[in-house]
Amino acid sequence: MEIDILIEAPGWSETGLETLAADAFAATLAELGLDPGRCAVSLLACDDARIAGLNAEFRGKPTPTNVLSWPAEERGADSPGGMPRLPGPGGAGPPEELGDIALALETCVREAEEAGRPLEHHLAHLLVHGLLHLLGFDHETDADATLMEGLETRVLARLGVPDPY
Repeated sequence: MEIDILIEAPGWSETGLETLAADAFAATLAELGLDPGRCAVSLLACDDARIAGLNAEFRGKPTPTNVLSWPAEERGADSPGGMPRLPGPGGAGPPEELGDIALALETCVREAEEAGRPLEHHLAHLLVHGLLHLLGFDHETDADATLMEGLETRVLARLGVPDPY
């Protein structure tokens, strides 16, 4: 999988983000039967101030959040709880751009501490969550949330991360 990581905030270099992202994305794609060699993602590792600005600009919420996702293509399911339209097998040529994900370090650290989880486990969960959003999964309805959370739990189990729910 092609992952373009931009680290904007100090502290990210100590998290092992590159390895966490590669492992989380590979496990997610494997769970869905997708070829990692055909997919590309951009990842922004920023601080709370930067993500608050992005959250304000794109969601109208001027506060920090843990993860934001911008899918390159609308893939949402036709009905609540249904599978989104996942990328096809592809052919020759460059990997398909799935979209962009941003993570905010301070919020991620605080949430992991509050939940009593290792930061690496929390980051793995957020990376899986963000990638699932890029692939068209959502949690707007109970049926959608059930599908997405079930996938997250299975992917995290592949990574040796306990169920966060």
